Amino acid sequence: MSLKDWVKGRVAAMDAAAQPWARRSRLNAAAYEFLLFGLKQAWACLFGGAMLALLLATKFWWPEAAPIARYDFLVLGALAIQAFMLLTRLERWDEAVVILIFHVVGTAMEVFKTAQGSWIYPEASLLRIGGVPLFSGFMYAAIGSYIARIWRLFEVRFENYPPLWAPWLLALLAYANFFTHHYVVDIRWGLFAFSVAIFWRTWFTFTADLATRRMPMIAGALLVALFIWIAENLGTFASAWIYPEQRDGWRMVGFSKLGSWYLLIMLSFVLVSLVHRPERADEA
Repeated sequence: MSLKDWVKGRVAAMDAAAQPWARRSRLNAAAYEFLLFGLKQAWACLFGGAMLALLLATKFWWPEAAPIARYDFLVLGALAIQAFMLLTRLERWDEAVVILIFHVVGTAMEVFKTAQGSWIYPEASLLRIGGVPLFSGFMYAAIGSYIARIWRLFEVRFENYPPLWAPWLLALLAYANFFTHHYVVDIRWGLFAFSVAIFWRTWFTFTADLATRRMPMIAGALLVALFIWIAENLGTFASAWIYPEQRDGWRMVGFSKLGSWYLLIMLSFVLVSLVHRPERADEA
């Protein structure tokens, strides 16, 4: 039996044992659904959570006399996590291909951004491209892993999904703007408006327990961007990377970064749609 099947069996057993209690009252049902929602969210964050744990653990407990650099250890740790998830079938191979695309896309942007001085990796390492240690690509891959897993775990479906070309155009323009705004006008406000124009009628449905819930697509993307911003603050606190204003000591990352993460979520969502076709809610 694979780890994935074992976990599914334990969850099914827990659910069967808890359902009688949950049916006793609306309050019990709401509490149990909220608990399942949190557990599924945590399970979907497995890759990202493990990476964040590695960043924080090595921040406080990395020995000065270690035979390899901390950043190089993070690369090996990220590879080990990815291999574990594939071998235990917690992640599908087609999802892994998309996550590899995330890694390449993210690393390319990192190389450019660090050359522009947008942020800095302050520690030495061998496994790097230019000023970018290779573990950085796994931070983008963690976002792709989360979206792919949440799509499956919550049985996500869509209402009033726009024509397929529109999200792809938004994603391509958003990615290009991460580069071009250094040389020409920054079009992010136009991209925000474009995202609202194509997704303002789009809702997604999801199931944490028995009832199907729904949320506006834009609200969901903003919430994910907010949680990534919180993780980014933890990452900079752990000195995984720092912004120029953090050279003299850690300070909270500005709220303006939420916009960048929102656009990156849109790009991430489109890439994951390569393996998880956006299905209409009435197809469930």
